[in-house]
Amino acid sequence: MTAPGGEAEMKHFLIYTNCHKDKGMAMTERIRGYLESHGHKCTVILQNKGDGNHHDKGTEDHAPADACCMIVLGGDGTMLQAAWDVKKTNIPLIGVNLGTLGYMTEVEPGCLYEALDQLMSGEVLSESRMMLNGKIFYQDGRVMEDWSLNDIVISRSGALQVIRLSIYVNGQFLKDYSADGMIITTPTGSTGYNLSAGGPIAEPSARLIIMTPICPHTLSSRSIILSPEDVIEIEIPEGREGRRQQVTANFDGAHQVSMYTGDRIRIVKSEKTTEILSVNKVSFLEVLHRKMRETE
Repeated sequence: MTAPGGEAEMKHFLIYTNCHKDKGMAMTERIRGYLESHGHKCTVILQNKGDGNHHDKGTEDHAPADACCMIVLGGDGTMLQAAWDVKKTNIPLIGVNLGTLGYMTEVEPGCLYEALDQLMSGEVLSESRMMLNGKIFYQDGRVMEDWSLNDIVISRSGALQVIRLSIYVNGQFLKDYSADGMIITTPTGSTGYNLSAGGPIAEPSARLIIMTPICPHTLSSRSIILSPEDVIEIEIPEGREGRRQQVTANFDGAHQVSMYTGDRIRIVKSEKTTEILSVNKVSFLEVLHRKMRETE
């Protein structure tokens, strides 16, 4: 659907910049100059460092209450970090692709001003993307919670060795896996690590959860597609010969937490969502076709 309102509502833009992708802040300044020349206000947030009038990370604490959207400059990784930073504010995001594939960052630099015109006029589409909630229960009674837009990955930590994972769905035992790890992904994340591990691609607005093992030590292991209402629990059992295992729970490739034998993580669809704005009238399948041709 079209975003509510028109240009009158599109007054305060946030520009979230990956400093390593936007060398010298050239693209950031082009966007800010263009928007301000049309009578709008801009706040620049740097992903990597604070500088002068710019905000550092901690976006949820600094984001202006009247912000209408966040323009994210970088690649898909920058979009994921921005989504994590604003998960409590529900500020919609739109990405400018300064990376490579850019499944999530749809605006190419050559179409920048056309996209900004559409943003200012409100001629955009808004799509709600599901997120995952992961809650870790430690043996000592501690509980840790985090969120992800793409995926939660349980992987080995330290030495190159196979790890063992016990998987339960809705309280029922599913399988003991011996693998390099396990990917639990949303449809948005299906084109990320899940795709590299041989998992299926899902339309990003779908509501489902994909579970894909990483290099499983079996000839019959495949991805499993689950309902968004399903509850996944992964327990860390003893390793070979009764050894204590250490694994890493990784949220969107950026937020890592260690887990050990006896710990468990519960993964469910989050009540939080990420709003993604689009200025293209191009279907996901058309985008997928183009991106797949680029990697041939």
